[in-house]
Amino acid sequence: MHKAETIKKELKKIADKDKAKHLAGFFKTGKGQYGEGDIFIGIRVPDQRKTAKLFFDTELHEIEKLLDDPIHECRLTALLILIEKFSKSDDIKKKEIVEFYLSKTSRINNWDLVDLSSHQILGNYYYSRDREILYKLVQSSSLWEQRIAVVSTYYFIKRNDFKEILTFSEMLLDHKHDLIHKATGWMLRETGKMDLKILKKFLDKNHRAMPRTMLRYAIEKLDETEKAVYMAKS
Repeated sequence: MHKAETIKKELKKIADKDKAKHLAGFFKTGKGQYGEGDIFIGIRVPDQRKTAKLFFDTELHEIEKLLDDPIHECRLTALLILIEKFSKSDDIKKKEIVEFYLSKTSRINNWDLVDLSSHQILGNYYYSRDREILYKLVQSSSLWEQRIAVVSTYYFIKRNDFKEILTFSEMLLDHKHDLIHKATGWMLRETGKMDLKILKKFLDKNHRAMPRTMLRYAIEKLDETEKAVYMAKS
């Protein structure tokens, strides 16, 4: 049996119908919503991580079969396997994994898929390399590619490298979707945890233009007085 089919069978063994219903609502799978048509079978992320660790040696062509599956948990498990492979690979293999990841962004098509994988693969890889591809992604017409670019900067932020998140946040001030507002606000909040002065400098310059959701996420860790000042002026 091919590895992808084995993994799918293992996942279906631990599926939970009640949890699947909850997840379908939580991830907005209804008509006209951002996750329209996504299918859940109800598996906790920790259980998917266990499965990924068991099958970390799965080849990319088998991982591709999982990423192409309509079941959300198959795609997430595929990405968790990819993270495991990436962490155990040399530079040549890492490059291959990154190229594969970039070729499959259309299947990394919900916010949890993006948030669990992008910084660990793209952020990690491009931290010490040219980051032009992230600038292309943030200007993409794809909501998910834009979020991939933003959340990839989490790896940089944790290493006191704020150039991309500050640039991307300004580029996305006029974005219409709250999933981008939330992602940029989250990364700005993480920036503030590392360097509060950098965050406040960004807020002082941009808070009036920031979407309210982006601003609320960004200032979440500030004291109540500071929050009130920024919200009142926005």
